[in-house]
Amino acid sequence: MSPESNNTARHDRNGVLAAGHWILDRVKVIDVYPPQEALASILEEFEGNGGCAYNLLKNLNLLGAGFPLEGVGVLGDDATGERIRADAALHGIDTKGLRTHPEAPSSYTDVMSVRKTGKRTFFHQRGANALLSEEDVLLSRSRARHFHLGYLGLLDALEHMDADGRTQCSRLFETARSFGFVTSADMVSSEAPDLPAIVRSSLPHLDYLLLNEFEAARLTGMRSVDTKEGEVCVDTLEMQAEKILGGGVNRAVVIHFAGGAVYRDAAGSVFRQGAVRFPSDRIAGSAGAGDAFAAGFLFGVHDGWTTSASLELAVCSAAVSLESPTCSGAIRPWEECLSIGRGYRFREM
Repeated sequence: MSPESNNTARHDRNGVLAAGHWILDRVKVIDVYPPQEALASILEEFEGNGGCAYNLLKNLNLLGAGFPLEGVGVLGDDATGERIRADAALHGIDTKGLRTHPEAPSSYTDVMSVRKTGKRTFFHQRGANALLSEEDVLLSRSRARHFHLGYLGLLDALEHMDADGRTQCSRLFETARSFGFVTSADMVSSEAPDLPAIVRSSLPHLDYLLLNEFEAARLTGMRSVDTKEGEVCVDTLEMQAEKILGGGVNRAVVIHFAGGAVYRDAAGSVFRQGAVRFPSDRIAGSAGAGDAFAAGFLFGVHDGWTTSASLELAVCSAAVSLESPTCSGAIRPWEECLSIGRGYRFREM
């Protein structure tokens, strides 16, 4: 436990149950992202984990989580699925909740990462992930403390809107809270017109919502970028967080972006945490940085750390993840992440 902790967060449940996306990422490091019908050169290629549930749980293991990790999802009956299952087990993840579908392929994503900037573009095969249903998430069998689901907006079978204007995601979160879970979610960066409605359906049954500045703008209709300077406006992020909390989020909204993170809770408390001043020459890619942030933050939340300590680990985890073109290739134990981040110091916000 961190020296900055709150023991009152402890109770009889223990661990993290994460459901959602299990993906094999095929990362191509390219010299430039080309326009249509033009050519770019592939400089390096890597394979690694991808997807909200897979990334979060693997990162928690690599951070040194001393609590159980349970995964829920759907894989194809193929070599990709076997590889994902084996890697998850290798990293201390209970895989009994990973169902194998006999026909749908395991999901994968081709990630194009520009070497100079670290910016990435995703070409995604939804595959078996799209078939994850409410029946796959056996909440009553788990004694985990925390239930996390993502990415909202990319879980086809769970996101059909019923006559009551609710999704299966929403009902899962409601059930989880009735069992005593702390609930949280992450959402996808998408222009899909139905994304805000899908996410809003779940807000009253979430304890935490984690999202980036693009997603916050989509959900609130408020621009995150200062049009004069072309930079993210932190004051606007705070207003966005307040508006999202108004949709029913029970504990807090956390918005992260390249410059840091803003936290606002239901009691009105606001925290700002600047990003690590990470050297650009150490950045190999930004794939998975958001999930690394989430892992660091939820690590602290689970173990009763203070909000400021949890946010600090979150930005440090995200910074360290930039050293690898894969999502988890650079994640280290939490003490090392904090040491590295503090060594480079944090941006002012």
